[in-house]
Amino acid sequence: MSLYEIRDMVIQIDGKQLVKGVNISVEAGKCTAIIGASGSGKSLSCLTPFDLTPGEAAGSIKLDGIDLLKANAHQKLKARSHLAGFVFQQPLTALTPHLTIGAQLKEAAAQAGSPALSRHELAQKLERVGLSRADERLDQFPHRLSGGERQRVMIAAAIAHQPKLLVADEPTSALDASLRGEIMTLLDELREEQGLAMLLVSHDLASVENHADHLIVMEEGRVVESGPTVDLITRPQEDYTKRLMAATPRLDEPAPDLPATGKVLVDTKDVSVIFPKPGWRRGKIKAVVDASLAVRKGEALAVVGGSGSGKSTLGRAIAGIGPLTSGAISWQGEHLPGRRDRDLAMRALIQPVFQDPVASLDPQWKVRDIIAEPLKNLQPDINHSNRETMVLKALCDVGLGEEYLDRTPASLSGGQAQRVAIARAIIAGPELLVLDEATSALDPLVGSSILQLLAELQRSKEISLILITHDIASARRICHRIAVLDEGHIVEMGEMESVIGDPQAAATQKLVAAS
Repeated sequence: MSLYEIRDMVIQIDGKQLVKGVNISVEAGKCTAIIGASGSGKSLSCLTPFDLTPGEAAGSIKLDGIDLLKANAHQKLKARSHLAGFVFQQPLTALTPHLTIGAQLKEAAAQAGSPALSRHELAQKLERVGLSRADERLDQFPHRLSGGERQRVMIAAAIAHQPKLLVADEPTSALDASLRGEIMTLLDELREEQGLAMLLVSHDLASVENHADHLIVMEEGRVVESGPTVDLITRPQEDYTKRLMAATPRLDEPAPDLPATGKVLVDTKDVSVIFPKPGWRRGKIKAVVDASLAVRKGEALAVVGGSGSGKSTLGRAIAGIGPLTSGAISWQGEHLPGRRDRDLAMRALIQPVFQDPVASLDPQWKVRDIIAEPLKNLQPDINHSNRETMVLKALCDVGLGEEYLDRTPASLSGGQAQRVAIARAIIAGPELLVLDEATSALDPLVGSSILQLLAELQRSKEISLILITHDIASARRICHRIAVLDEGHIVEMGEMESVIGDPQAAATQKLVAAS
């Protein structure tokens, strides 16, 4: 019998039905994963039964024999605090910023009414989830930890009261590829050790297929396919499942046919970026150390590495929007200054695209004004009529129509917002785009469409790309070469197929294995 059973669940918000007739079953010691694109209803289905969304649920929802829909407030609170633990997507916002790690663990463990844990017992819980210097971590605050460390703390807090069900909502989507594998392996180990039932929500099929016993595929609030993971992966029946699988990049798929490249556009020699340590701490952080690389016309270079490897810092230095401590950057043989605020022509040639598409767009502006902004600043002589024509063409170039011109960022999906960000980047006629994790915040279907768009722009406009990412499999679809960063150093660089086929550096081997 299943520990957690949902039958014919319907969820509505403000009278609008968003989830329709969903069935979910999770057995003790087993993992059921819900996958689907953004907006498919998977997180709503996962969190609404525990009153963690504004949605109202109907149907049958039973956890360890307790009917959550018929239970009173006290019974529901007891079920949530005693029987269930939760791991959320963004650990920094889910953890309490003004409480130490130790205080948060102690509070989590006390949910089930257990005796207060000693400091030694709290440290043991951190050690179990793979945190080094556990005793020291107890006195730290969340902002002092890395993303992977915070996620481990959240997992420790989620299981501190020894729940029977662990609900993990996108627990790895904010992490780099190596950390994703480590966190999923940790969840597997905890599930087996404690006999936990786990309900896992993800838009990343590749990250769950080797960990889930049962898969549920959702689209537009409905379950379109479900069954044992092996069956769905090897013999998908529904077109939507097949599209999800096709959109998920894999290193064993055929090598892409990439366009030819031309002369060297940008060349860096021994670039270093050094920051002072924050706050009261003395010393300096060497974010990038002696990085040398080149990008040719029409070429796509993947700059990959784990979190904190220095890849984004290097990209910002090349784009002229971040600091440059030493070294030289050249454009077609001519020296470029570190900051290019006054060189309008050069600013137009290299344009950035950022990770979070919605956050990078002004929330109060309309799409037409967002896309036109570079023209107003970089080519102020263009009159209003011509500018409007260019805005519409840029919008069409990224696959959006005239109807989007008067919309605001809040009314756009993640994929639409990223297309607008790319339109803003290409309208001034750049020759190089620096894309910082441009698809990592998107689900596979949307991310795949953005990669296809970049490939089309690369061919039609001969735009060169620097693709900063932790996902080698995604980068392989459009990139000719790869540069791998580890602790600020380029530890390996070469043709994409050669590097992933025979990785030499330990950091590269780790990233390839994680992909």
